Formats: sequence, structure tokens, C-alpha cells
Amino acid sequence: MASRSTQLLEAAARVIARRGVRGLRVEELAAEAGVSTALIYYHFKDRAGILRKTLEFISDRAERYTTHRDPDAEPLSPREELEQTLLLELQDSTEVRENSTAWGELRASAVFDEVLREDLLRATRVWVQEVAALLGQVRPMASAAALESAAERLTALLEGLSMRWLSGTLQIAHARTLMGEAIDAEIDRLDRS
Repeated sequence: MASRSTQLLEAAARVIARRGVRGLRVEELAAEAGVSTALIYYHFKDRAGILRKTLEFISDRAERYTTHRDPDAEPLSPREELEQTLLLELQDSTEVRENSTAWGELRASAVFDEVLREDLLRATRVWVQEVAALLGQVRPMASAAALESAAERLTALLEGLSMRWLSGTLQIAHARTLMGEAIDAEIDRLDRS
């Protein structure tokens, strides 16, 4: 059974995905989680704390569902691991839909919220560094700058493809194909650098 804190963060991610950051009301979050508003404030202190902790939660949850491997499965090649990690952000599951939608809502709100912007910047940097490390396993002779640039392009494209898929303007299969082609293009580019 999930801890109380995890249950509250799951509820916060659902509310943000459904209502957006501007539509987040502590009372609605409390109702979604089945707790009192006092308990929400006890765990998060204030609205900024809710947003900060929810951003951390969805980042950690995305890392879990993109990196979890069956311990009995054959190991993946570095290329397969890179592709699987990125493509698992484009899977039609409630958890991924909710995570991606909440991430997009938090990103959009960061335009107007400097504190949230700083938190989002840190989370994005971690994600880019993780993808750059995976690319470095595929092309170990590539420069750090080239790996980081490739990771920036891939993560930015993935966010855009995810939003188009979630909004119904792009089919998930096509989004996955486009992402696969982008991975190929970035690896080819690293070979030429």
C-alpha cells in the first residue's frame, strides 16, 4: 500500500492533469485524496509546496516507468535502452497520460511563475543529462557538448510529440515512429561530429 504522502502526490498529479495548475484548489485536492485540507497543508505547507513536490513526484514516477526492466529479461543494448526509455514516454496508459499531462501543465504555468520555473529547470536538466548519458553509451566517443545537444533536441521533441498525442492531433503510433526516426537522426549526427 502506498504511503499517505504518495497517495496525496498521486491525487495532486491527477488534479493538475485534469484542471491545470491554475485550476488546482486545495479543497479539490483534499477531496480527491479523501483527506482534510489541514492534512494537505501539513504535508505541503502551501500551494508552492504542492507544485514542487508534485513535479518531483511525476519526474520520479516517469523515471520508474521508463527504466524498470524485468530482472529475468535479456539485457538491452545501449541503443535499445535509449530507444525504450524515450518511447516508454509514449505509451497509452493512465499513469503515462496523467504524468505527461501534469508535466505539460506545470511547464505552461512556469511561464508565469518564477519559482516553478526554477524547479522545472532543475527537473529538465536532470532528464537531459540522463538522456545524454544514454546517448554516451551508444556513442562513447562523442563530445559531452554534442551529447547534451542531442539530448536537448530529443527531450524537447518528445515533449512536443507527447502533447500532440495527448491532445488528439497525432496518433500514438505515428508519434512513436517520429521519435524513433529522431533517435536515428541524432545517432547519425553524433557519428559525424
